[in-house]
Amino acid sequence: MVQTTPVPKLFQPVQVGDLTLNHRVVLAPLTRLRANDKHVHGDMAVQYYGQRASVPGTLLITEATYIAPWAGSISVHAPGVWSDDQVAAWKRVADAVHSKGSYIFMQIWAIGRATDPAELAKDGDYPYIAPSAVPLAGSDVAPRPMTVAEIQQHVNGFVTAAKNAVFRAGFDGVEVHSAHGYLLDQFLQDSTNKRTDDYGGSVENKARFPLAVIDAVTKAIGEKRTAVRVSPWSAWNDVGVADQIPTFTYFVSRLAQDHPNLAYLSIVEPGLSAGEDKAIEEGETNDFIRKLWLPRTLISAGRYTRESAIQKAEETGELIAFGRRFLSNPDLPFRLRNNLPLTKWSRDVYYTPEDPHGYIDYPTYDGKL
Repeated sequence: MVQTTPVPKLFQPVQVGDLTLNHRVVLAPLTRLRANDKHVHGDMAVQYYGQRASVPGTLLITEATYIAPWAGSISVHAPGVWSDDQVAAWKRVADAVHSKGSYIFMQIWAIGRATDPAELAKDGDYPYIAPSAVPLAGSDVAPRPMTVAEIQQHVNGFVTAAKNAVFRAGFDGVEVHSAHGYLLDQFLQDSTNKRTDDYGGSVENKARFPLAVIDAVTKAIGEKRTAVRVSPWSAWNDVGVADQIPTFTYFVSRLAQDHPNLAYLSIVEPGLSAGEDKAIEEGETNDFIRKLWLPRTLISAGRYTRESAIQKAEETGELIAFGRRFLSNPDLPFRLRNNLPLTKWSRDVYYTPEDPHGYIDYPTYDGKL
């Protein structure tokens, strides 16, 4: 009798919303700055995402995408999803991914205090705004606290972006960016939210705006097309609360209670702050989120290797998002499944605007681009 080795859960099918994936290896959202200065993607992005969709049944999550020109900016070369040209460009990306038998969610964001005012000015005369007048570390320019009307404007902006992504560009869903010290995360964090109105002070108040965004987006496109990303332990954009667990326990509990059919919740593991590694401090763990959220669909990201990803998927059934390794290995699910060598990434070409190098020139294992 021939004994067969069981297939690890990492390489077994899994349901995400209404999608059936062939495995649990996911492309993490990666800012790459390859759009033009009108926030419009071109042929390179079509090729880039198409390459990483080459293993059928793969879920890709796009780089963070601006909801509107007034929603802040870190670079004019990050993509948007408000203009007709932007939407048309994203439709080409979605079509390329779908043609390979894979799926794609768009990560949508607003920037808040992490905005570079000089970059924002390139798009128009828009105010530099955030939850509170707390400048970035090393900056002497403080944002203006948002008015309640501007908070509602951003809720509406997320809705429009979600509709544009799903109903016009043909995406399978959107991931609401509430991580890494960008606008929604800034409202959750003590260090960046000093408000004394209905949007500051208590945990319930600080979560009010992010929850309103998620409520509105789910009403617009459906829970099964909506996902959320959080990063309780990220220090990116110098954010942080005195004790992360109560804040994110409340936030994730509300998501589970109010939107039990979300496509997934995405968590960033301790030790990762956006594109940078960081030391893991004592007591930093996302296990409290796992207890709140599982067995609902969960994606985790953060310095996973093949071995640690297989182990985590076996333990919890969660999906594992890879960033750097997927960046430099467009056929990563195939390589991991077959335990093949991985190509090393180059940090020097992470953020080189409109440059194909380090973007579309990483070959598959068989040498194809």
